[in-house]
Amino acid sequence: MARIIDSSQKNLIGKKVKLLRQKKHLSQQELSAKLETLAIYICRGSISRIEDQSRTVTDIELYGLSIVLDTPIEDLFDLENISTS
Repeated sequence: MARIIDSSQKNLIGKKVKLLRQKKHLSQQELSAKLETLAIYICRGSISRIEDQSRTVTDIELYGLSIVLDTPIEDLFDLENISTS
């Protein structure tokens, strides 16, 4: 069964991932390579789509991003911009 998301925003962490990646001076390709060392395969293009919030993120990917970006999972969420409607 296909998933249906009624929003153009498909994740809540994209903006924070981009900010933290840039703060660590990592390119999207370098972030992808670091995730690969954890057996988490997200290509550079998918990193871009996560950052622009047009791609969903799995729990394993979320875990890997928190490890590579050296931040607790909850800190990846941009709670100020969550729509509660």
